[in-house]
Amino acid sequence: MATEFPARYTGPTVAEIGERATIRAILDAAPSHRNGDDAAVLPLPNPNTRTVVTTDMLVEGRHFRLDWSRAAEIGHKAVVQNFADIEAMGARPVAVVLALSTPGHTPVDFITELARGVGDRVSAYSADLAGGDLTGGEHVVVSVSAIGHLGGSLPALTLDAARPGQAVVASGRIGYSAAGLALLQRYGREQVPAEFSGLVDAHLAPTVDPGRGVIARAAGASSMTDNSDGLITDLGTIARRSQVGIDLADLAIAPDELLTAAGKLLGVDPWTWVLTGGEDHTLIGTTSKDAPSGFRVIGAVHRRRAGATVTVDSVPPVHSAGWDSFPGSGGGILDSETP
Repeated sequence: MATEFPARYTGPTVAEIGERATIRAILDAAPSHRNGDDAAVLPLPNPNTRTVVTTDMLVEGRHFRLDWSRAAEIGHKAVVQNFADIEAMGARPVAVVLALSTPGHTPVDFITELARGVGDRVSAYSADLAGGDLTGGEHVVVSVSAIGHLGGSLPALTLDAARPGQAVVASGRIGYSAAGLALLQRYGREQVPAEFSGLVDAHLAPTVDPGRGVIARAAGASSMTDNSDGLITDLGTIARRSQVGIDLADLAIAPDELLTAAGKLLGVDPWTWVLTGGEDHTLIGTTSKDAPSGFRVIGAVHRRRAGATVTVDSVPPVHSAGWDSFPGSGGGILDSETP
């Protein structure tokens, strides 16, 4: 089925003005002195600094719906999910490149708004949109690659560096994005009760505070990830890679009043969103020291033992499924009531 764009996007289409004019519109919407040549030339990082690279993709119908998401929110989300990966390594994001596939009947207004969303988000990190690519396709696909710098001699925050005796710490909300998705699935964007707008925003345009990963690394954290696939799934990855067990504190991760109210409205156990709902991009790590600034303690690391790899108050979690990219295994955010 052909992509249908909301009526708010008017004016000429990409096919009508052509590729070059569309690229000029992107450059105008998200200006950067590094963008617009055959390739971007980035300055060498400071001595004793390493380069960190990641890439991620948003596909229409799988990761966003045009009747829910505004173009700027799609651009915003594409940047955040990549910058969260950079931050989770303890690095500082410095640039992104954007690849966009879109149908010929795409309104140019949609493209420029998406580019503004990308530009606004990279600016919040003092980073640049350094280049990209534009091509035709049947549906809207947004692919972002992000570049970061890891300064100093401290090791990166990796998945295999959690150690028994450490605290598990988190920066950001847990479960909000999944709750927002459930509300959108039930009501659509326009009919979601106003008191739950914060949950919807958390799904459509998640945020990660700039610099949190850098702060955590400087403060002594050893491992870190971002909550993209679900709390139990992502912490389970750390536990398996580090060959440890992780026990979460019930009171530290319990659904707050807003999640509880949304669960009551929808008839859903809000613990499902906390334990299995990804795309919050909350930074979750382990440390032997005090919780870094902006982080809170949510659990502890222990020696690996028989039973569940990740527990809640020493009991296997009541919900443990997480995001999976392939529908046959029950994954996907738009084809499942609880991602």
